[in-house]
Amino acid sequence: MSSNLFIAIEGTDGSGKSTQARLLAERLTNAGHSVHTTFEPTSGHIGRLLRSILKGEIKADQKAIAALFLADRLDHLLREEDGMVKKMQEGYSVICDRYYFSSYAYHSVYTDMDWVIDCNRMCAATLRPHLTIFIDVPTDECMTRIAAGRESAELYETTEILQKVRSNYLTAIEKLKDTEKVVTVNGSGTIEEVAERVWQAYIAISDNR
Repeated sequence: MSSNLFIAIEGTDGSGKSTQARLLAERLTNAGHSVHTTFEPTSGHIGRLLRSILKGEIKADQKAIAALFLADRLDHLLREEDGMVKKMQEGYSVICDRYYFSSYAYHSVYTDMDWVIDCNRMCAATLRPHLTIFIDVPTDECMTRIAAGRESAELYETTEILQKVRSNYLTAIEKLKDTEKVVTVNGSGTIEEVAERVWQAYIAISDNR
């Protein structure tokens, strides 16, 4: 069995997930692993369109946004030159900053969660994470971090919406507990403290393969 893993890092805006994805990748690389780090929305054509929508530069219906995320994700998976499936086949461990649990949490603020899950079944069937790490941070703390780190908020970055998103993450994790391996990590504390919790989640899944 191949030793490389696919790990998705999830969390609300302001949770520190991007920092933790980077730190996990650095630690694995230093340990001698070949690591491919990536993110969603991607930097491809669809991903750039999505980023314009998230910044408020383009308006779109929420179901259309969900469909665009799905299209971007399928392209992310199946791209011939550097898709996640190809990277896994090449022996890389892949760490993705956001994957389909983000869609379940964010899009179900506006539409039915089961519909979003159904839309993403092809993605789950194509490449299911060996581990999804949900970095859980209280919404007020996330909003404080966002205010300190950005000049303007994006589409979903309000206290009301992020509270719903956090709740939706927890609902989706419970709903899919029989098919998805998800570990919830306390995202409060220093960056180093959270990084150690993330590392322990990784060690637990890698030891049990």
